[in-house]
Amino acid sequence: MMASLDSFKCRRELEVDGKTYTYFDLTQAEKNGLSGVSKLPYTLKVLLENLLRFEDGKTVTRADIEAIAAWTETGRSDHEIAYRPARVLMQDFTGVPAVVDLAAMRDATRQLGGDPRDVNPLVPVDLVIDHSVMVDVFGTADAFKKNVEREYERNGERYKFLKWGASAFDNFRVVPPGTGICHQVNLEYLAQTVWTKDEDGTTYAYPDTLVGTDSHTTMVNGLAVLGWGVGGIEAEAAMLGQPVSMLIPEVVGFKLTGRLPEGATATDLVLTVTQMLRKKGVVGKFVEFYGPGLDHLSLEDSATIANMAPEYGATCGFFPVDNETIDYLRSTGRDESRVKLVEAYARAQDMFRPARTTDPVYTDTLELDLSTVEPSLAGPKRPQDRVALKDAADAFATELDREFGKLEDGNRRVEVEGETYSIGHGDVVIAAITSCTNTSNPSVMLGAGLVARNALKRGLTVKPWVKTSLAPGSQVVTDYLAKAGLQDDLDALGFQLVGYGCTTCIGNSGPLPEKISKAIAEGDLVATSVLSGNRNFEGRVNPDVRANYLASPPLVVAYAIAGTMNINLAEDPIGYDEDNQPVYLKDIWPSSAEIAETVREAVTPEMFAERYADVFKGEEQWQKIETAGGLTYDWPESTYVANPPFFEGMTMDVTPPKDVSDARILGLFGDSITTDHISPAGSIKASSPAGRYLQEHGVEPREFNSYGARRGNHEVMMRGTFANIRIKNQMVPGVEGGVTVHYPSGEQMPIYDAAMKYQSEGRSLVVFGGKEYGTGSSRDWAAKGTRLLGVKAVVAESFERIHRSNLIGMGVVPLVFRNGESWESLGITGKETVSLEGIEGLSPRGTVKMTVTFEDGSTKTTELMARIDTENELDYVNNGGILHYVLRQRAAA
Repeated sequence: MMASLDSFKCRRELEVDGKTYTYFDLTQAEKNGLSGVSKLPYTLKVLLENLLRFEDGKTVTRADIEAIAAWTETGRSDHEIAYRPARVLMQDFTGVPAVVDLAAMRDATRQLGGDPRDVNPLVPVDLVIDHSVMVDVFGTADAFKKNVEREYERNGERYKFLKWGASAFDNFRVVPPGTGICHQVNLEYLAQTVWTKDEDGTTYAYPDTLVGTDSHTTMVNGLAVLGWGVGGIEAEAAMLGQPVSMLIPEVVGFKLTGRLPEGATATDLVLTVTQMLRKKGVVGKFVEFYGPGLDHLSLEDSATIANMAPEYGATCGFFPVDNETIDYLRSTGRDESRVKLVEAYARAQDMFRPARTTDPVYTDTLELDLSTVEPSLAGPKRPQDRVALKDAADAFATELDREFGKLEDGNRRVEVEGETYSIGHGDVVIAAITSCTNTSNPSVMLGAGLVARNALKRGLTVKPWVKTSLAPGSQVVTDYLAKAGLQDDLDALGFQLVGYGCTTCIGNSGPLPEKISKAIAEGDLVATSVLSGNRNFEGRVNPDVRANYLASPPLVVAYAIAGTMNINLAEDPIGYDEDNQPVYLKDIWPSSAEIAETVREAVTPEMFAERYADVFKGEEQWQKIETAGGLTYDWPESTYVANPPFFEGMTMDVTPPKDVSDARILGLFGDSITTDHISPAGSIKASSPAGRYLQEHGVEPREFNSYGARRGNHEVMMRGTFANIRIKNQMVPGVEGGVTVHYPSGEQMPIYDAAMKYQSEGRSLVVFGGKEYGTGSSRDWAAKGTRLLGVKAVVAESFERIHRSNLIGMGVVPLVFRNGESWESLGITGKETVSLEGIEGLSPRGTVKMTVTFEDGSTKTTELMARIDTENELDYVNNGGILHYVLRQRAAA
């Protein structure tokens, strides 16, 4: 609902293509006294327009609007604003629990005396089913068909539930499986750059904005759409009409000059950018790209850079509207009237690049000459750890020693049972062209096909121990690869289509062939993967693979041929032809001109129009799913979907959290603990608490599916919290996996079992972490599971943005050390008890006193800062979580 008081008299009309739109004119607002608007970064102009449009004197005041305009004076602000995105985007891993929560809220609303129909999205929501397909079958012509069949076998219960949600909730659409990854569907179809809404006989035009339940929602920033990832908890609140409460962010300008050199790809560029921005430090900040170098990037290149904003730590990585934006909208089959509106609106708002005569004011800047970018990879376990291709072999040798302690037997080989070959440290056992960073980009996808074609001409093949896969981000990719004749070449090397969706990058790589897995285990080998995704955290890609490298799709093909990280592909032969002559990477690498010509010939607007003509209908398998309609869900017996306990015993009365006395420590963790560590998305071990639970409920291990697929069942997910096979709890030094020590018994056990034992003893729990606690995916179960285990507070040196917000959304208090302190500096070992004073009556960024009592009875006291940053966040914590807050608001209405 538009609610503008229009304090700056900037409501105007815009005539485009014979139609009249109402909009809030930023240039007019500046003329009417809102000085500084013309100097704002593009992203803050989007936020400013949002405030102007929703000014109501309560949630948005004149002072809020003036605070954004005044930002240019210092490039910083501690002013809190209420931001309302136009829409919400979900993928199924995070979307299923969100819909579960909405269904549970309908039940709870009825119990509180409210109307369940009030629990309904108030803004458009699109959920794209893209995270469920696994690479069970590969390297065969029927791999796609068999993987899809297996996907429906595994996920029938979830898909039935989602089809119910699509019929039960207004403003909620589901894109069926097999269509593509949510970010690419968003980029190619859902996003409009300028959004419109008809209200009370008026058509409003305003920037397309969104929040998404996948951290890589930022990919659409490349299309000048401001959006970023939030947890499913925040997304649900946004769907239900709650504004996103945020501080006006710092905006870092990233200036690009020059153009990419021959042989460098958009992937090499984004790995360079990621490394630079991580070093700069942009967590919680907006990043905005500008400069003449933008003239030499395709929109898909920009989307590749924007996609990896979570990897460089920024809230978003934004590119303004320019001619490339207009061309892309037109070439992907958008309605012509919409394309004209986008250009006219951007120009009217002085938001069209390069129309501005001076660069915006930024908090800080950095610069990259594109001509200095070189072919690169990143790994073995963090996206920001870029290594030049020419140095990759040496870098792996260093990591083999430093990270894995295996250098002394680095040349050892293990025979593969029943085969004539052996494998060793550094051998590539997974080569995956996988969504989502690069599979939006025709230049690197077609480049991969050209590498395959050229390799075949020289008689090269993929090494027999490599599991190959091709998982495009949308069906359009299949069309243009086929039109270029390159799919046949990829097929011939083993890169057959395995599915459309987020496969290897999310941990859905599927099992390695049993004989390969056996050889790795018997030899305790450090096997490697090379994937064109954006995440390579420990334990994420495959449980058998310990070193994982991000690379461009053409390099993925190259490493599949090489079969190892132990050769220098920049200088050493990648293989030998039929005459035993060396073949080098440069011999099979296509020129930039050849790639560009192939893109021009193979990619057409008709492909997009045809593929998205009936995108919500789905294939035959989806259409056959039957679901019973109804206002509330009937919650059948299921190990996939269950009614969560979050609202049990809830009343209309608010009971704020109390101080914590004599809590036990559940875990001590180091730096960069990811949400993958806290809430894994990959395979479920049969011996784990989650595996035992599933077996107790009649589920055989081969039917476990993954943690990600079972996010709709809290019993599985709370057992999976802190259960990553690579997590290192320093209470049990030298041990990997989700284990801890229960005190005072001193018994070592799974973290879940210890938490349940503490709950039976009536003990509260705390968790300690280091720097960047909760980095990675916007995984709400990392916070939900933490709460259900009984953790009252997480104390860390710093938090990643989304996870901090998610903890608050579940009523868990995030606390940070001050003055360079840490749990190590305080001498904490896990045997202590912890008391927290000051949680009662807490104010935003308030002080909490922590007292640690050691085994000998001695104590240490220190002051922590509560990372509850705004009054809205404080309301959420006091209510027990954001969903409880919204539910009370709805029930009282």
